[in-house]
Amino acid sequence: MKSVRITPEDSSRNGQKITFLLAIGAERQLCQLQTTFRTPDQASSYLHKHRKELERAARERLARGELEDGVVKLTML
Repeated sequence: MKSVRITPEDSSRNGQKITFLLAIGAERQLCQLQTTFRTPDQASSYLHKHRKELERAARERLARGELEDGVVKLTML
């Protein structure tokens, strides 16, 4: 089972940003999810519920080399 570490970040006008680590073997990749939720708890709950889909999206972006400052950035629609 792959491990994921999740931490809330400071809120912004556009919602909450959640940071998590994607485990790829012995390597770890920093990922961020920008959400539209008002509270860190709501954003964290969303990430936990949709973890598999978000991990898959992060892996696809990583494979395509879509990194911003070394971070895989995802945005909630």
